[in-house]
Amino acid sequence: MIRAAELISPAYRDAQIALHADPRGYARGGGTRGDRWASTVLGIAEQFDCWSLLDYGAGQGSLGRALNGSRLTVREYDPAIKGKAEMPSFADMAACIDVLEHIEPERLSSVLAHLRQLARKAVFLVVSTRSSETTLPDGRDAHLIIESDDWWRARVEAAGFTVQPPPAIPTDVKRPSQAWIAVVTP
Repeated sequence: MIRAAELISPAYRDAQIALHADPRGYARGGGTRGDRWASTVLGIAEQFDCWSLLDYGAGQGSLGRALNGSRLTVREYDPAIKGKAEMPSFADMAACIDVLEHIEPERLSSVLAHLRQLARKAVFLVVSTRSSETTLPDGRDAHLIIESDDWWRARVEAAGFTVQPPPAIPTDVKRPSQAWIAVVTP
């Protein structure tokens, strides 16, 4: 089983906690937009007969709020958010929206392995492939990993996932112009 220390360093967790608390950090937009993917997540849940969802890297919890009252039982995990930092348990599906690009590069393999252990049926991924508008307290770009769609696909497949056909994205969702969007199965 993956340990919390393999997923995020203490110093980086502290930086993430600060960004989530700062009105100029993630609270101004980043970490608050998962709700726009709610209908896509529900479609994937139906496709794979999922009844439970783990919002992995839940941030401010907008996806969970948007799915309240749906068929899904939603649990949230985010090591930088009080009340969501406990190591999560299994779910039929995981959603990892605008999270992987923020992972410390040396911990990406552990995070992908963790997702593979936790999701029984499917994982929905949205990964930004561009620089962030937010900077870390030390001045670095908040997106620690800025890579192409092909690079992300190779890493996810190397972690043992199978990339499925892309999900249907509702017309009312503005698709990020520079993001890799995928459904993967363990």
